[in-house]
Amino acid sequence: MLLSRKTSNSHDLWLELFAGQKTSSGYNVNINSAVGVSAVFGCNRVIANGIAQPPLKLMLETDKARIPARDHPLYYLMSSKPNRWQTSFQWRQMVSWHVELTGNHFSFINRLGNRIIELFPFQPDKVEIINLGRGEYEYKVYGDKGETQTFPQSAILHLRGPSYTGIAGMDIIKIAREAIGLSIAAETASGSLHSNGVRPSGVYTVDGELSDTQYKALATWVHKFSAGGENVGKPLILDKAAKWQSTQMTGVDAQTLETRKYQVEEVCRFYGVNPIMVQYSDKATTYASAEQMFIAHDRDCLAPRWTNYEQEFDAQLLTEQDRKSGYYFDFVEEGMIRGSIRDTKDVILGYVNGGLMTPNEGRAKLDMNPDPDPKSNELRIPVYLVGEEKEPTSEEVIK
Repeated sequence: MLLSRKTSNSHDLWLELFAGQKTSSGYNVNINSAVGVSAVFGCNRVIANGIAQPPLKLMLETDKARIPARDHPLYYLMSSKPNRWQTSFQWRQMVSWHVELTGNHFSFINRLGNRIIELFPFQPDKVEIINLGRGEYEYKVYGDKGETQTFPQSAILHLRGPSYTGIAGMDIIKIAREAIGLSIAAETASGSLHSNGVRPSGVYTVDGELSDTQYKALATWVHKFSAGGENVGKPLILDKAAKWQSTQMTGVDAQTLETRKYQVEEVCRFYGVNPIMVQYSDKATTYASAEQMFIAHDRDCLAPRWTNYEQEFDAQLLTEQDRKSGYYFDFVEEGMIRGSIRDTKDVILGYVNGGLMTPNEGRAKLDMNPDPDPKSNELRIPVYLVGEEKEPTSEEVIK
């Protein structure tokens, strides 16, 4: 995302977007280098799939019921096809990647009269937020050939992640650059170690002084016969009282494996993703604990994001009259937060037999067709709540 002109200049912007920021590990971290880290890619993938997978429906709440608003033009736009080339799943998945990597997503709201017919997405790095003050913004969009066009706030759907200023979402790659940079450094060091046949470097010493010709010949010989690849495992033959002295830590000494494991946890902390969701687990993980971790992921990681998106869609896509009439967007997350088959059965059966849900409402939670029996649309109120029905006495019948 391009920041406001009031807070950045073009030189700093170019460095942040393309060169990245230097880290203590010595590596520049930008979006391209960050997504090459498996933990970063895994966190973004699991979050994006969690945003794109549950159905997104426009609902209508009345005094009597909450029903899907299929007659509203935004219903199928958001649930099926936001634009000409993307499905709802693909668009929401892309939106999540934008928000999680840069803090922001921007889509042009294409209107035909008062009707929204398309959401045209922009790359976050091609949009500049211009703060006009008092909660008013403009969005300057840069084209591929250098052309620009400025849009009013009402023409842009702006979705942001956690924000310190309320104007733009925080850049997670910039904030987590040290953790990501160390991940890159550990992976590079591990790759370099294996490319040299898991052999540490050192000093090759001989008695006496070498001439320039002897030095060049010895250096060529050492490189040829002691490097990795096909020479892995071959003995190094030394002559003329030559000695090999190691000067580098091995992978065990440097705790490379432990560092790489720890960096997975560090990256996951920044994204709020349980490490088990990116295929990382320890020996203490069991089937029972893993199930609870999956449920906790939906509750603690995805649910806040669902709420954020729902409220942004309500505020930016619905009119004030729509909101007053009871329209609202809803991620149908029941399928995502459902537990085991046994737990699901016990919960739904308890709701039905407890009078909180009709049998057909319970079947709908399981994506089953309704039962044609009219009684399946009636609540089963327990007897102990309403009391047993008594036969009327003769006197009551006469009266």
